[in-house]
Amino acid sequence: MPGTKAVAYGGPGKVEIDCSVDAVGFEARGHGAEAGVERPATVLNTLMDLTRAGGAIGIPGLYVTRDPGAADPNAEEGSLSIRFGLGWARSHAFFTGQCPVMRYNRQLMMAILYVRVQIAKAVNATPIPLDAAPQGYRDFNKGVARKFVLVPHGLLASRTT
Repeated sequence: MPGTKAVAYGGPGKVEIDCSVDAVGFEARGHGAEAGVERPATVLNTLMDLTRAGGAIGIPGLYVTRDPGAADPNAEEGSLSIRFGLGWARSHAFFTGQCPVMRYNRQLMMAILYVRVQIAKAVNATPIPLDAAPQGYRDFNKGVARKFVLVPHGLLASRTT
């Protein structure tokens, strides 16, 4: 990850980091043999393994109190099988919660209005016509790195795909 400095704290061959961020949340997927399988606790467990003793783990990733479509009954109720004992034993500091968007709302709005921030470009906004919405939803559910904007009346006809 650019700008991240890994330092070997845990002995020969074990690289640990000072702090980490889970920006994925409950929709995390497994890796290796479990690639593509929903594993809501995989990121948190991996971060506890990688973050040095006394390190910090930020968790702005979305976690829910209920997930009716979850892969297992515990995750359906918002319960995850995280290795909390590992986090406790390593004295990790956990910081959770949503970003305080209202704190930045006015500044962001002004930056957009005065074209200091090109928000559509930053979030990879892609205008699509209303009849392309079903495909847009399928693509979004597959995890494409785009935000689709529905243009129902062709007002942005020259920009839609």
